[in-house]
Amino acid sequence: MSRAGLPQRLLYRTRTGAVLLRLLTAPRLSKWAGRFCDSPLSKGLIRPFARRNRIDVGACRRRAFWSFNDFFTRQLQPGARPFAQTPGCLQSPADGCVSAYRIDPSSRFCIKRIEYSLEALLRDPALARRYEGGTCCILRLAPAHYHRFAYVDGGVKGKNVRIEGRLHTVRPIAYERHAVPVENTREYCVICTEQFGQVVQMEVGAMLVGRIVNYRTGIGRVERGEEKGLFEFGGSTVLLLFERGRAELQPRFFAETARGREIFVHMGEAIGSAPPQGGVQASNAP
Repeated sequence: MSRAGLPQRLLYRTRTGAVLLRLLTAPRLSKWAGRFCDSPLSKGLIRPFARRNRIDVGACRRRAFWSFNDFFTRQLQPGARPFAQTPGCLQSPADGCVSAYRIDPSSRFCIKRIEYSLEALLRDPALARRYEGGTCCILRLAPAHYHRFAYVDGGVKGKNVRIEGRLHTVRPIAYERHAVPVENTREYCVICTEQFGQVVQMEVGAMLVGRIVNYRTGIGRVERGEEKGLFEFGGSTVLLLFERGRAELQPRFFAETARGREIFVHMGEAIGSAPPQGGVQASNAP
C-alpha cells in the first residue's frame, strides 16, 4: 500500500472524489494539459525535470527548447540509437523496461496497472486469436527515458487502429481503489515484417499524455529502425505481439518477468531472434 496525501485520498476514496475523477480523467483535460506543455509558459519545468531525472542534456541534438514538450520529445545525437542490420536479430524499438509473456487464451496483460485480455486490448477477436501461442513484449517507458520509438523491422504496415480511452493518472494510489472505469488510449498497426512474421506494434498513453504521435497512419513500406513516432509528456508503453514460432525473446526477459522484475534496454539493443526461415514476405501485408 502506497502512502497517499489528503488530496489523493479524497480523490480516490470518496464518492465526491469519484465524480471529480471522472472529470479529471476525461480527454478534454488531457488536451488542456497538452496545450500548456506545448506553450513557452512550460519552459520553467525543463531544468528541474532534467535534474530530478538525471537527464544528460548534452546527449540531445539541440540544447535550447521552446516548451516542456519540445524537451520531452527531444531527439538524441545522430547515431545514439543505432539498429544493426544483422539478419534475424530482433531489436528493441524503444528505450524502456521489458516484460515478456507467452500468450494463451487466458492471458491477461497488466499495462499501466490496468489488466487487459488480448481481445480487449486489440478490440479485434480474430486478430487476438492469431497470436495465441505467441509472445508479448511490453516496454514500459519512465519519464526519464527517450520518448521516441522506431519500427521493429522492415516490411509493409497496415492502417493504424486508434482506440480512445479515458486517460488515467500513473500514480500508484490511483489503482488501489477503482473508483471509475479505466481504459488507456492506444494505437497500433499490423506490420507484415521481413523476418518476424505478422507483428502488432502498439503504443499506449496515460493521463496527461494522450497524444501518441505516429508519423504515418496509412498502409506503406517501413524500414527497420525507422523512427515511427513519439510520446508527449508522461510515462508511456510500447507493446509487441509475435505469432507462434516467428520470434523468440531472450530467456532473461521471461525469467525476470516471472520474478516480478523488468530489464531496461535501449532502442536498437538486441532482445531476441527469429528462428530459421521465421519471416514472411512483406508483400503479404494486410
